[in-house]
Amino acid sequence: MLNQTEKGRAFRTLHESESAFIIPNPWDVGTARLLANLGFEALATTSAGYAFSVGHRDNTIGRDEMMAHLSAITSATDLPVSADLENGFGDPPEVVAETIRLAAATGVVGGSIEDMSRQPGHSIYEHEFAVERIRAAAEVVRSLSFPFTLTARAENYLVGRPDLGDTIKRLQAYQDAGADVLYAPGLTSKEDIAAVVSSVDRPVNVLMGLQGVQLSLAELSAIGVKRVSVGSTLSRAALGGFLRAAREMREHGTFTFTEDAVSYRDISGMFEA
Repeated sequence: MLNQTEKGRAFRTLHESESAFIIPNPWDVGTARLLANLGFEALATTSAGYAFSVGHRDNTIGRDEMMAHLSAITSATDLPVSADLENGFGDPPEVVAETIRLAAATGVVGGSIEDMSRQPGHSIYEHEFAVERIRAAAEVVRSLSFPFTLTARAENYLVGRPDLGDTIKRLQAYQDAGADVLYAPGLTSKEDIAAVVSSVDRPVNVLMGLQGVQLSLAELSAIGVKRVSVGSTLSRAALGGFLRAAREMREHGTFTFTEDAVSYRDISGMFEA
């Protein structure tokens, strides 16, 4: 097994490649092991995918439970793992800083912090306050004994504020505050993604899996994207298959879904190692 320093260095190196890499999002120990078995080079957790797996909505899992989840994922694989840390589980910069400390202790070698508040009527943090939160996270990151890759997220597009100018301004400020990777989930056009990439000096993560957005890894690499994640999409794809099968049984009394199921032998074999 690689130690945390080795994993942290390996994760940083992936962002330095000329081409983009895919960082898929497992939602439990089993899916983490399956993705590792398929040959992916790093993993990122998904807060929504994990919440769905335990019967909850996204952004309703407490910090202690999420830290236990991160520990389980990092213990299940030798791959570098980056954590979806939501908004840091609190508004104040000092809460965000403590979340980074706790996450680092679980074995992850990276994590993302959103600029979306959970307070009603205040979906996106005021600019300067959002920057303070990233700066607090970055200060902790720089004090760690191993490389930790901090991702700063600008959430405008996910809350219905498709303001490219403000999104770029925020990402540039987060870069200056110490973020290692920049991320604006919800971008839907190649032109907007290219505008973000050309406006910052840090690796950019792009979310694929949004409805109507179909850009290949090669296309994203060509415009300078360094990392591609899918958020909760893998978990929702699995749940979609589950629901279609369950509805077929309930509504039609048939079982044709079994033809598409992975074989018992194959799935068992992937868990042998």
